[in-house]
This record gives sequence, C-alpha cells and structure tokens, in this order.
Amino acid sequence: MPDSKARAGQALRQGLRQLGWQRLAVAVLLLALALFTALRSWQMPLLGDAENALYDLRAAGFAPRTDTDKRIVLVVYTDETNRKTGQISPVDRTVLAQALAQIEGLKQSGEGAKGVGIDVLLDSAQDDDPLLQAALRGMTTPVFLAFADNRTNPEAITWEQEQDLRRYIAAVRTDTTKPASILLVTDNDGAARRWPRQYPGLPPLLSEALTKGTPDAAPAFGQFTGPIRYRLPTAKDRPVFEKIPIDLLADPETAPLVAETIRGRYVLIGGDFADFDQFDTPFTRTGLSADPRGGRSRMIGVEIHASMLAQLLDKALPGGVPAWARVLGAVLAVLLGIATATVRARPWQLTLGVAAQLAAFAAFPFLIARAGFDTLGFPAVGWAAGWLIAYVAVSAALRAINAAQREFAQGALGKYLPRSVASEILRNPERLRLHGEKREIFCLFSDLEGFTKLTHAVEPEMIARLLNDYLDRLSAVVLEHGGTLDKFVGDAVVAFWGAPIAYPDDGARAVKAAIAMYEAGEAFRRAVPPGVPPIGRTRVGVHFGEAIVGNFGGEGRIQYTALGDAMNTAARLESANKPLDTTVLVSREAMERAGLSGFRPMGTVVLRGRATPVEVFEPVPGAAPEALALAAELVAAHAAGNRAGVATLTARIAEAGEKDAALANLARRLAQLDDGESYVLG
Repeated sequence: MPDSKARAGQALRQGLRQLGWQRLAVAVLLLALALFTALRSWQMPLLGDAENALYDLRAAGFAPRTDTDKRIVLVVYTDETNRKTGQISPVDRTVLAQALAQIEGLKQSGEGAKGVGIDVLLDSAQDDDPLLQAALRGMTTPVFLAFADNRTNPEAITWEQEQDLRRYIAAVRTDTTKPASILLVTDNDGAARRWPRQYPGLPPLLSEALTKGTPDAAPAFGQFTGPIRYRLPTAKDRPVFEKIPIDLLADPETAPLVAETIRGRYVLIGGDFADFDQFDTPFTRTGLSADPRGGRSRMIGVEIHASMLAQLLDKALPGGVPAWARVLGAVLAVLLGIATATVRARPWQLTLGVAAQLAAFAAFPFLIARAGFDTLGFPAVGWAAGWLIAYVAVSAALRAINAAQREFAQGALGKYLPRSVASEILRNPERLRLHGEKREIFCLFSDLEGFTKLTHAVEPEMIARLLNDYLDRLSAVVLEHGGTLDKFVGDAVVAFWGAPIAYPDDGARAVKAAIAMYEAGEAFRRAVPPGVPPIGRTRVGVHFGEAIVGNFGGEGRIQYTALGDAMNTAARLESANKPLDTTVLVSREAMERAGLSGFRPMGTVVLRGRATPVEVFEPVPGAAPEALALAAELVAAHAAGNRAGVATLTARIAEAGEKDAALANLARRLAQLDDGESYVLG
C-alpha cells in the first residue's frame, strides 16, 4: 500500500511537471471559473438568459390552475374609458372620484370593499383634483394610493413628479387613506418574476398594505423577494381575476350591476391599456396567458399586484433551497466534470454517462419545483455549465500531459527515426522490429546546385547556418505534404510517400512537395545574407516504383529508410535536371499516378547507370495550354519520325523568342537525335 501511494504521488508530480506551471495555472483558473459559474450563473451574460428561460418553463409548467378568485376584483381604466372622458394621460380623475364614491356608498349601506388599492400615480395637478381629494378624505374604506420615488423607480417617476406626488398624498392623507408602494422589479430580460424588496423609506408594498392589521396579513412576506406565483384559469369563461371598467362602476345607473362584485373583496384600480404598464411574465416566453381568451401573454401592472396579493392571502410562501445545498450541488457538479474527464471508458459508455449526468442536471430543478421549492435563482444551467468547464479544463490538461509524454517519446525516437515513423511506432510498437517489406512508393531526391563549391568560399560557421536554414525549409515542405523524411546527404534531401502508411493521394502530394521544394529553394536564395556568393537552384526528381522499406541497422543503431532501384531512379532524375535545363523532373510512372494536370513531356532519356529509357515530364503549374501543347507536339513529331515537323516546331520556338530554357533544350535535343531515339545522359 505505501508503495502504491508513493508511485501515485510520483506519477502526479511527474504529470504536473509535464503540464507546466502555465497550463496548470490555466487549468486551476478554469476550475475556479467552473465553480463560479455553477454558483452564479444567474448573474452571468447568456447563462442568465438561459436560466430565465428554464425558470419560465418550470413556472408555467407547474403554475396552479384556479377558478375566478372571489377575493380580488380589478377596476380598470380602458381605452374606451379614455375615449369617453377625452383624457388619456393623466387619466380622468373625476371618474375615479365617482368610482370611490360608489365603493364608499356600498359600505354605508352594508358590506363594502375590504380595501382599495389605487395603481395610478397622482403626480400632477388637474382641474378635477378638488373632487378627487374630497372623495379620498371622505373614505372610511381603507384606500392605499400609489407611491413611487425616483430613487428606487427612476423609469416611472422623475424627481419633480415625486415632489408633486408627495404633496398630493399629504393633502389627502387620513387614518384610512395612506400611500403604498407600487414598485415592481424586472429581470434583465424585462420580465417580472420576483417580489420587489422593501426599501427603507418606502411605504409597504400595495399587497402588504391592504392586508396589514387584518386577519389576512402575512408578515412572512415582509422581506420576501422570491418568485411571484402566477396562476392560470381553469376555463375560458372564468378568468383568474374579474375586471370591471371603471366607468361602469362610476356611473350611478350601472354601479348596482357590479355591486356584488365589489362587496367583501379587495379592489385594485389601475390601467388596462394596450401600450402602457405592460410586463412580461414567465407566461410570455411559453405562450401561455392568464387571460382565458388567450391573446397577449403580457400582463398589466395592476394584475401583477393582484397576483402578489392572492399569493399573500394564500400564504403561498415557497420553500427555499438552502445556500449550503446550492454550494454542495455546485461543488459536486464540478467534481463530476473532473471525474468524467479522468475516467477511462469506451466511447459508448462515456457518451451514456455524460448524457445521464446532463439529463440529471436538467431534470433536478423541475423535480424540486414540483415539490414546491423556490427555483428562482437556482443554477440549473450553471451546474451543467460548471460541469462542462471542469470537464474541458481537465480533459485539456490531460491531453497536454499525454502530448508531453508522447513528445518526449517521439523526440527520443526522433533521434533515430523520422517523426512520421516515430508517431507510427508510438501507436504500434511492433513496427520497431528490424525487418523490411516491399512497398510501392513515390521517391523524391533534391539537390542544391553549386553548394559544394560554396563550402570552399564561405566560412564554416556561415555554411552551417545556411545549410541548417535550407534543410529546415525543405524538410518542413516534406512534412507539410505528408512525406517521410528519409535522410539528408549534405545539401540533398531524400524523402518518400507511401510508407509507413499509404494514402490514395500520395502521388499528388509528392509532386506538389517537389514543386514547393523548388519554390522554397528560390525563397532561400533570396534570403541569403549579403556577401555570400550566389547560390544555385534547387533541383528535384520524383519517381514511382517498388522499394524495400523498413528499419535497417543493428540493435544499437537503426534507421528507417527505403532501398532499391526506385530510389536510385529518383536520384538520377534529380541529376538529369541540369543537362535538361529543368528544375523538377517526374517520371511517367509517377506522373500517371499523381492525378494532376499541368505536366509537359521532356522527351525520353537514358539515365546514367540505366539501360532502359525513361519518359520524363516537367510539372508546370498554371501554364497556358498552348505552352504544354507545344512540347507535346514536339515530342510526338520526334516519336513519329516527322523530322520536318520537329524542324518546324523548333523554328517556331526560336522565332517566338520564348525565355523557356527547358523547351529550347528539348527542341535542340530532338533536332539532333534520330527518329524515336532517346537522349543518353552522360
């Protein structure tokens, strides 16, 4: 047991060293962010919007359905009221005074309203104020006037309006006529989901003021800032709250028709206009509506106050999730993310485990909401996001450690083997055995013209610097095109495609690499420091054929390389560039398998050390079809024994004065050869 602990500790220390302090710091910061997100997602951009949306689904999905509430009635100004009175803003106060008189009359003749809450700000003087003020001072039914201040509700009232409102309330205040706060709060998306806090200096909220000192009072709501309980109607013809147009109540002739709706109820008076005092609620996003007739899902302010009053009357205070439980859940979510990232499992098992965890995160808030707990502020998305951040942080750290370990092993193998071979051996160590296999590969040789002479004219330090730069450029080209670097022979680069792993486009990549190596050589020539003699061009040869590929050497030193005639042919093709005035030569075997266009024939040549002629081609990317056709016609005329045609085409090339040394060289060679004869390279 102690040994296993020691090994685990050593592995941990080694892993941390391989991770590095910078990546470790990033991982720790990400884990801290994961925990913060799991705790405070409601206050974060985007995540807060997602939390709001999920809460709305829970609130709407579990909203209680109810018959018309017989304890509360809404008396509302409507657009029709404004048309009748000819006054829009502020609303007509005469009709309000008349409505109050009818309510007071009901009390004098028997049972009246339990209380009246007015959700209309009386913040500017009007001609009919004396009538309304007299009605307010004469009320024996408790009346609570709307109050708002600029400090807590700057969008609803200016400082000057607040002073007018204070003077108005002071002028009518009695033992039964008092102010009440009509403050409503909205979240960052404009939806009213929660009870407003009770600010110092403000009168009680309207719902609390109406019930204070009565059997309906609920002191527990004094500091409550949890969710407003919204309800849905049970039937289309029975709304949650009855609404009476205020002019119907104010008119003595029609007031008796609604008298029974007023008796024994809390009366809330406010505006019901299409474009004013409208709020989004949890029903807005879900498409549900407290209006049984459907239609708009927004809610007028006075109806929100009515919902709060009904919640207070029902003592419907939801249970809160303890803070320690939220912290514990956040920590567990982060730990689950860490554990999931570190576990070794099959892909289907990992997928199933991740899906199960995310499903649990999504379902848990709905379950506790159904059980009656307050989930407003519950980090439903936060836990999942924290889990994801922790999972990504630890996964990235583990990948970095694995990459460092692989880099270390690959670097060690890279002292003896090409990087591509080292990667294959790391995946399949069996390939490290000393053996060879016959493979068809694309072989490439390159050489830098005149570099040997340069070594006698430049200091050794400069030669080393130039050679390293040159080989860096060319080897990068080989690796970028997926080739296997075989070896460097002085300034020559030997590479091949098709081993240890073969791909369908190996030929195309080999030819493209040859062209890119020539271009890299030209860029190298332009970058030579001042004072260095001119450096020649890079020449490249590419051939396709069979070779023996594998690890060769002894137990103490091995080399992954390719041997055989195909490699020799590629080397001879590279050498043929000089007498043919070309830079890249590709054999017919390689050209036909490359799947590329833009080749022009350079005739048939007998390479040094070989008896069999080889058809050679020069890749000319972007060349005009006419230029390619001219070389093809020239080679075809020679092969057909058409000496007159060869002469004519040669004359055309000379007359055109084209600066194409390779094409001119081809014309000269073919003009000197017998019909169908191959050019022999010395």
